[in-house]
Amino acid sequence: MSTADQTADRGPGPTRSRAATEEKTGARRDRERPPAPEPLPHPVVDNHCHLDIADGDWVSTADAIAAAAAVGVPRIVQIGCDLPGARWAVAAAAEHHALVAGVALHPNEAPRLAEAGRLDEALAEIEQLAAAHDKVRAVGETGLDRFRHAQSGTGDAGWAAQEESFRRHIDLAKRLGRTLVIHDRDAHDDVLRIVDEEGAPERWVMHCFSGDDTFARQCLDRGAYLSFAGTVTFTNAAHLRNALAVTPRDRVLVETDAPFLTPVPYRGRPNASYLVPHTVRAMAEVLQADLGELCRAVDANTEAAFGGPW
Repeated sequence: MSTADQTADRGPGPTRSRAATEEKTGARRDRERPPAPEPLPHPVVDNHCHLDIADGDWVSTADAIAAAAAVGVPRIVQIGCDLPGARWAVAAAAEHHALVAGVALHPNEAPRLAEAGRLDEALAEIEQLAAAHDKVRAVGETGLDRFRHAQSGTGDAGWAAQEESFRRHIDLAKRLGRTLVIHDRDAHDDVLRIVDEEGAPERWVMHCFSGDDTFARQCLDRGAYLSFAGTVTFTNAAHLRNALAVTPRDRVLVETDAPFLTPVPYRGRPNASYLVPHTVRAMAEVLQADLGELCRAVDANTEAAFGGPW
């Protein structure tokens, strides 16, 4: 660990805790961290991670980066999806060479902020953070979430806030030349409608791709990169494997969405960037691809999707 990383690592801890949220809901699961997998034959990038969200005991940023690098995942895109997380991401990317940042208001944040009369203020701060320095590469994750909207009770006003926030993030990504990172949960048609109405930026990523092969082709036809998470390894996710199978080799990315969506065989336990090799190996099997060649493609694609090397 470098002196700079040691200094940075004495900075802010997590912005929130996944475990605390689950305890409130009564959820119980195995929180033991999985062992490290066999290293990959060529480095890849985890293009979507939430290092600021603790899952049980807090793992320092430097330790999380080192664990990932040891198995062939030396670079990470740190995503902040509310104001505390976005501030954290910008600071962490400035202090850790392995990181670049994405900043946005998650679609589930927008209704709460709109109801409090703070959406404009929050979006203004996101714009400032997105322009903070050249290691802020992405505006995201933004998008639409029908699943949480249905549970929220915010009605038409809440959905309107999600759409407004999504449109304004698209505009911001285009004005600043940042990559757009899209969250899409049960909202495929609406996401494509708004992308078509607003016009996609030069680079955009469907984070944690959740559709089938038909939806994959619709996104690819519009120029998207498709990012696959640990969900592609789940037994009940044949539709994701079908989507992966039709994704051109120059448009495929991999992510963790850590600490969520841990791949098989450790589904349900805390996720982290060092577990990416499980997902990449499963992807290689689906694609009947040489593992090293797939790793090289994913690595090159991530640089192209996020504006070059770092």
